[in-house]
Amino acid sequence: MVVANAPFEWTTGLVALVERAVPLLAADGGANRLARLGLKPAVVVGDLDSLTAATRSFLGEERLVLRPDQTRTDLEKVLHHAFDELGLERLTVLGAVGGRIDHTQANLGLLARYGAGEALLFRTAEELLLGVRGEAELEALVGETWSFWTYDPAVRVTLTGVRWPVQRAPLDAGGRPSVSNLATSARVGVVAEGGAVVVMRQLTRDRNGPA
Repeated sequence: MVVANAPFEWTTGLVALVERAVPLLAADGGANRLARLGLKPAVVVGDLDSLTAATRSFLGEERLVLRPDQTRTDLEKVLHHAFDELGLERLTVLGAVGGRIDHTQANLGLLARYGAGEALLFRTAEELLLGVRGEAELEALVGETWSFWTYDPAVRVTLTGVRWPVQRAPLDAGGRPSVSNLATSARVGVVAEGGAVVVMRQLTRDRNGPA
């Protein structure tokens, strides 16, 4: 698990997730959020400009992995460290979305670029996000709200198991994404041709129509 620095609500469930995560990693200022819980990540990766002095003292310098490259976000740096250097196969990220819009957009774009399916999940108290490249069958509850969009209008998306299915259509964020769709079965089918689609599952039950 990775904890990044966007603001999010520490629910009982999320605290339980990080307490049992092995390994537990942090992207720069995400370590401050863990320190408030009394938790020490295995490593903190980034340019380290958001770490407080109290957090550095609490962690010790041996846990800090300095990556000063300003062409990549701190989250991108920690994902590279986790997948490419540590060889991890799956990651859940807290604190990737929320707060500053530019940071959120950069992180969602990163999720799309990875297009790793359920091997890379962004989690909030109420949402689960992933990037799908190719085909995926995703667990769902009937009536849940799901949204789908791409950052490339050339990508063609097919959706099944939802109230408003899609057949090889562009769902680019600047055009006509599928927002507030509803699951109609226990599995939502997603096919992305020519790139990746970002999928957002609302973890709370919501029966509103499409926005």
